[in-house]
Amino acid sequence: MQYLRLCLLLLCYGTIAEQVEENENGTMNFQVLRFNFHSVQAPYVITMWLVVAALAKIVFNVSRLSHFVPDSALLIVVGILLGLLLHESHADLQYYSLDSHTFFLYLLPPIIFDAGYFMPNRALFECFRSVLLFAIIGTVWNTFAIGMSLLVMNNYGLFSMQFATFEIFVFSALISAVDPVAVIAVFEEINVNEFLFINVFGEALFNDGVTVVVDYTSGGASFVLVAVGGALIGIAFAFITSLITKYTTGVRILAPVFIFTLPYLAYLTAEMISLSSIIASAVCGMVMKMYVKGNISHSAANSVKYFTKMIAQSTEIVIFMFLGISTISSDHHWDTLFVVSTLVFCLLYRVIGVVVQCFLLNKFGNGNQSKEFSKVDQFILSYGGLRGAIAFGLAASIPASIVAKPMFVTTTIVVIYFTVFLQGITIRPLVRLLKVKTKDERIPTMAESVYMKYLDYMMSGVEDIAGQRGTYSFVEDFERFNAKIIKPILMRNEKRQTFDATRIIRAYEKITLEDAMSMANSKESIRHKAVARIRRYPSRTTNLIICFVRHAITIA
Repeated sequence: MQYLRLCLLLLCYGTIAEQVEENENGTMNFQVLRFNFHSVQAPYVITMWLVVAALAKIVFNVSRLSHFVPDSALLIVVGILLGLLLHESHADLQYYSLDSHTFFLYLLPPIIFDAGYFMPNRALFECFRSVLLFAIIGTVWNTFAIGMSLLVMNNYGLFSMQFATFEIFVFSALISAVDPVAVIAVFEEINVNEFLFINVFGEALFNDGVTVVVDYTSGGASFVLVAVGGALIGIAFAFITSLITKYTTGVRILAPVFIFTLPYLAYLTAEMISLSSIIASAVCGMVMKMYVKGNISHSAANSVKYFTKMIAQSTEIVIFMFLGISTISSDHHWDTLFVVSTLVFCLLYRVIGVVVQCFLLNKFGNGNQSKEFSKVDQFILSYGGLRGAIAFGLAASIPASIVAKPMFVTTTIVVIYFTVFLQGITIRPLVRLLKVKTKDERIPTMAESVYMKYLDYMMSGVEDIAGQRGTYSFVEDFERFNAKIIKPILMRNEKRQTFDATRIIRAYEKITLEDAMSMANSKESIRHKAVARIRRYPSRTTNLIICFVRHAITIA
């Protein structure tokens, strides 16, 4: 008790000592209250940003403004108004502006991890060919088409500021890439169907590697290093996260800590060695979710889900507000011809690229044989090429030694506003007018999920019978390897499973032998033999498929 009194006495003495000041006359003044905003300025401002942004979004939903205008556009308007208010109050706008360092290292990672962690892996795999084509060929096409068009106009002296060839291609690369943050903000609000969302968002996700390559390097090998290297880092950290959470049985409260921190380390590691940090974080989320859900409790899984969504939503609304303020604080140079030309070229070459690529995918297959790109799908893909904060962050990070940087920044902001405001506002009524299929919010029943799995096994068996190695065979090989090798290592309570196809092979041999014997013993004419064999073939094949499905049920 005496020690407690002594500690309280020392604490009171230290507090009083801080509040006592000596004035000019040598007398001591005691201050009960003192304003010291400087000591809490940074966390206070950050917290106030979150509060104001969240309140603004609540107002948008209560007033039903968000039913007509995307939240991202409304938040940009709020940011512009705050920027004007701060400008009139002679505040330091640079302190409140969105710099590339803060954006790429603190605000962007939660959004990308959220997108990867909740990405429908099956849908992405089915559309992988089209996603890669849009992300690689589409981005390269737009970059060089826009860059060459602006370069030709510059050679005729049509712009107020001159630029070099490398400088204009840096600008065309950052303005060509579809922005994943803007796509998530707009497409999730209009609730577009999964096929279109996967293609647009997948393109926005994977064209990050292409943009980095075109910005700083050249050549296909560089893209492979940047994009594939980022993916490998994401896979490595996903395995590490899964393996660590496997041994958190006694300390389950720590499992979510690793689920949040290690993907962020994957992002920082890729950024540190100049690989695609966006791909690293997204791939880490896509891979780890297959294993960590089996290592944590149901309540912990729900906590991870809602906390991830909360952080992603918070950073997203802050990004768009900062984007509005940065419009006021940035250095600008307005060139009407350059701005209009860039905007027209972005729209024109986007449409040309999407139409040509969809024609090739429909003709030669897009990895999802049951779905082709209709005219309406092509229109939505062309119209949904939104630009956002990533383009602004890249424009802001352009070296100040480039004379045309203010013109590039101004044009980037105009293109972002055009896509977010005009295209973002009009895409919802266009989706309704064109009767675009929206996303089915209904959760599949257990029976539907089981039968989809059986269908995969059946189609894989059909591919084997036909002597072809297609998508379903690849999925089956991966699931077999996953169940036999990866899951027992990374997941708790998972035992090694084996796949024995001998019963299927014996059934197939038996059916084939019966057919051969029936044909040999038949005394009918050759014509009747052929007819009989054709009539019997469907039933034999059906029996084989039923046998395969039954075997699949036993191993599922």
